[in-house]
Amino acid sequence: MADISNTEDIADRIVNIIDSPNTIKGMINGALTVPLDFAYLALGYFDTDSRYDHQTQRIRMLAAIRHDILNYDHIVDAIEIIFKEFNKYLSKEKQDDTYRGVITAITGRILATKIAVTTAAAIIERTAFIAAAESKTIIGKVAFTLLIGGMSERSIRKSESLQHEDPEIYSLLRPHDYDLTYFLFEPAVKPFVDAIHVSITQGKPAFDEIISVVGKKLHVLH
Repeated sequence: MADISNTEDIADRIVNIIDSPNTIKGMINGALTVPLDFAYLALGYFDTDSRYDHQTQRIRMLAAIRHDILNYDHIVDAIEIIFKEFNKYLSKEKQDDTYRGVITAITGRILATKIAVTTAAAIIERTAFIAAAESKTIIGKVAFTLLIGGMSERSIRKSESLQHEDPEIYSLLRPHDYDLTYFLFEPAVKPFVDAIHVSITQGKPAFDEIISVVGKKLHVLH
């Protein structure tokens, strides 16, 4: 049986994203802060043990940036990959009529709110290349910041933690180098990633329990 407090927490966060997509901007703004980047920059400076490995990752980052990984469309694509994976877990195995109703409502709300687009727009605005997905000059400035500042260290460490904590998601993002930008959109997708992780580590019944709680909170179930 799934941990009740964990089930409620994940369900609450999923409902918050689905029901109030406008909160995503606040999440992104709170996550992408200069003080936090400085903290990661300091961490990278003092952590000499990982310096060589991280230098290798920075080389990969440079190649990814040259392939326009910071483009708006790539950010949307990365987020959609995660939601497609989440939807796979929603539709697995035999489902009764009630559960199918919850699934239909949740997937419909996810599509209606356009979470990926909302998140990408918030990231674009926060990182100062607002409404300029095609602007090479502005994206270049962000790329430069990403390479030399604390954002670089943060990107690499978040990729490492994703590989360790959620390898199933890492394996989906890594072929596209999207693991390097995961830290940008993590606040908007984390509850869905956590739900996937529950299904993998605790089994489908635990995942179904989360979805049932989501259904009740969205007033699909009574």
